[in-house]
Amino acid sequence: MGSMAEYLLDEPEKAFNAAELAVLAAYFRREMFTVLHERGTGHWGGAASSIELTTALYFNRLHINPCDVRWQGRDRFILSKGHASVNLYTVLAHRGFFPAEDVHTFRTLGSYLQGHPCMAKIPGVDMSTGALGHGLSAGLGMALAAKLSGRKYWTYVMTGEGCLDEGQSWEALMMASKYKPAGLVLLVDYNKVQLDGTEAEIMPLTPLKEKLRAFGWNVCPSDFDGNSTVDILSSFRWLDGDEIWPKAVVYDTVKGKGVSFTEGRNTWHGAVITDDAYARGIVELNADLEKKEAAL
Repeated sequence: MGSMAEYLLDEPEKAFNAAELAVLAAYFRREMFTVLHERGTGHWGGAASSIELTTALYFNRLHINPCDVRWQGRDRFILSKGHASVNLYTVLAHRGFFPAEDVHTFRTLGSYLQGHPCMAKIPGVDMSTGALGHGLSAGLGMALAAKLSGRKYWTYVMTGEGCLDEGQSWEALMMASKYKPAGLVLLVDYNKVQLDGTEAEIMPLTPLKEKLRAFGWNVCPSDFDGNSTVDILSSFRWLDGDEIWPKAVVYDTVKGKGVSFTEGRNTWHGAVITDDAYARGIVELNADLEKKEAAL
């Protein structure tokens, strides 16, 4: 008999509830950890901090069709923090965009699943990303295209601190507040840790919500735990609450979430998951998955 997560994935089209999303996120987090260990490369910290959010988007929120990846009416999602690509690949694969086993070819020579997402090669990827900061500009363009064409799709852009350190992001924030395209949503994976240290050490963004509001955005006033599927679904309800655009939600998350010795540590931004680290970490990830499955 397969796991509860595998049972849930037999019905990927349903809108999963918070408990089911928690199971899927734990299952995907474990798979990411395994893939990165197998390959000896990749970015664990930021992928682990945002897996609940991408899981909730693709298994509860987004209007998409894996059988028609260029459907013009689909919602768009841009992973501006493209180095966390193993997160997006894992979710896309289990959502049906390409075979799940292909995720294990991550960053191998000849694989289409390279270190950063490529829209020309990977089904379901709406924008090639990697150079931090340009995701919001691309998302703004997509949202403006919807406005001009009369389409009603939403455009979601996920950033991290690194993206918001870039001036291009703030230029896009200003332009978006001028044109106010409906459906444009900024989702901030705010784990407060970057490659070389903490956000406070490198480039403080505090007070982030106030800065976004000063740039003309409709910012959710509530504090959300971005590693809680209950909180994430609550944030989605806020998104549906008014027609004041563009909108932004800041999620407090934990870098390297799920493995105690990687949590909150910049050294695990892109470190190799050694055999010893894997042996210790997979025990915690298995226990977390079992706990969440038992709660269903």
